[in-house]
Amino acid sequence: MKCSAHCASVSPIGVFSQLDNNKQDLAALALAAFDQVVAATAGFRSRSGQREMAERIATALQGVSLGDQSDPDKAVAVIQAGTGVGKSAAYLATTVAMALQRKTRVVVSTATVALQEQLMTKDLPALAAVLDTPFAFALAKGRGRYVCKLKLERLAGAGSEDSSDLFETDEDTTPAPTAFARQLKGQDWQDPEERRMKLYESLADLLAAGRWDGDRDSLAEQPEPRDWSPVAAERHTCTARHCPRFRDCSYYSARTQLAQAQVIVANHDLVLASLGMKALPDLDNCLLVFDEGHHLPAVALDQFSGAMDMSNLRWLDKLPRILLDVAEKMGYSMAQDVSTLSQQLRLALNDAARIGMNLLRQVSPSYDQVHRFADGVLPEPLTDPMSLIHGHARGLSDVLEALGAELKTRAKEDPAQAAHCALLYAKIGQMAPRLNSVVTTSAMLLAHDEQPMAKWLKSDTGSGLVALSAHACPIVPGELLRQHLWSQVRGAVVTSASLTSCGSFDFFLGESGLVDMAHVSTLAVSSPFDYAKQGQLLVVETAADPRHVDAYTREMVALLLADLRLVPHGALVLFTSRVQMKAAVDALGVDLLGVVLVQNQWRAAGCWAATSRASSRASPR
Repeated sequence: MKCSAHCASVSPIGVFSQLDNNKQDLAALALAAFDQVVAATAGFRSRSGQREMAERIATALQGVSLGDQSDPDKAVAVIQAGTGVGKSAAYLATTVAMALQRKTRVVVSTATVALQEQLMTKDLPALAAVLDTPFAFALAKGRGRYVCKLKLERLAGAGSEDSSDLFETDEDTTPAPTAFARQLKGQDWQDPEERRMKLYESLADLLAAGRWDGDRDSLAEQPEPRDWSPVAAERHTCTARHCPRFRDCSYYSARTQLAQAQVIVANHDLVLASLGMKALPDLDNCLLVFDEGHHLPAVALDQFSGAMDMSNLRWLDKLPRILLDVAEKMGYSMAQDVSTLSQQLRLALNDAARIGMNLLRQVSPSYDQVHRFADGVLPEPLTDPMSLIHGHARGLSDVLEALGAELKTRAKEDPAQAAHCALLYAKIGQMAPRLNSVVTTSAMLLAHDEQPMAKWLKSDTGSGLVALSAHACPIVPGELLRQHLWSQVRGAVVTSASLTSCGSFDFFLGESGLVDMAHVSTLAVSSPFDYAKQGQLLVVETAADPRHVDAYTREMVALLLADLRLVPHGALVLFTSRVQMKAAVDALGVDLLGVVLVQNQWRAAGCWAATSRASSRASPR
């Protein structure tokens, strides 16, 4: 989480000091701020669509009620603005000016990392340099992007003796290779556990020396997900202010910076995942902007979906052992027989998996397939096992939650035991995600509500063994967003270059849960670019079939290089995969190699840039 404050120079007649805080003046203030930005920015050209967008935002949001209100006024401006309109300048100048005048904050949510970087490194610094009132802005990230110092100390060998054997990996351990296998792997082979320990020791040293702030993204080399997971600061393993490392916690230090910012940049995943969590400003007491808003419905479906693994059940062997061990260390008596419950849950999952595999085999002999249940109805043979799964998992979850609550209470009442309780809490917390996924997914599979639900089984052999998983997902995201998001939001802007279908907003409004809301307004402004006159669209028919990857890639690269040699100034080349991008870069001649900027590389100059869509999505919470 980064936070930067900028003080702007004061103009002879301050925009903010002239206007009273009433509705009309607030809209005028926002537009005046926008005009000030345009006038003060060298090279800016007047764009009618941008001005029209700014006007709609100012007039729509001028009267929204923030804070505790019995019958609040709301407004959501849905604006399609084509490429080149300058959306970010239009919504930032207006919403930030309003927020500063009303002493509230703005949350800008995006779908891609690229737009977040543009906002943080270009648009917001430029706005802060122009506005009369200084403001701070910060990038919000999920808790899992930060290291848990308590876990890291334990795994790096710096923890206390009572923390031994607290953090266990939930993955299957890979047996060490024989001496002959090591020889085949080469001299660079390193035992995975030894490699992990060296990583944790180096991270601990960086933290201790003050050369790392605990943010995964600020590391020169990103750890593998399976290496990072055991030391990540996750909600289920965190006792927050009861943790002995709370005062110097990387995540909560970033939260402190976030609390001081008037403008917060986040992503759609984090905004939806943080609903009710207090990680971001209360949605009824701030202004929101959803840029790249066309992604919002898909993100909502992903956020509210459920999945559970029905094959790898080794975690169920660890669960009762961990719960019993922690309860014994606390001298705590549990209300349930967790060993029996875990055994019953395993039996029910095995039974459901057997029935599920039989259903899949009736559809196809392949072990790699997806079988969707017709009309979202769970097959009758799976109903009883799934009911048992939900009941047993719910019982275990209640025990885990009660144990966690008791640990927090003891840490609060006896600070001398806080460190010990925090370690025990982290130990049981590592089991919560798997257990919660079983509770949530089984409930969704059993549900037959008005909200339509897609339900399916998936089997694959990607790991070398047959893996079976069960899934459930709402079909219509609109009701989810209406219930969980828009019910809380008072003032928002939803914008993108592509929100209409066949010239109408109707489909998007339905998908996003904004249909038939009186406080929702729509606007479409055209791009200032005349594509018909300024560009050409050429579709090349290749001799090679795209399914024949090698041949297709060779032909595509040859055509690309021939085209690039005819480009006088520069080009942006987009690939659908990193493999294709690498093949194109590897084929560059000496004359082009020195002037190409490639994704994840940096060079002083470049005549064309190569990038891939593979990493365009903003990083998850």
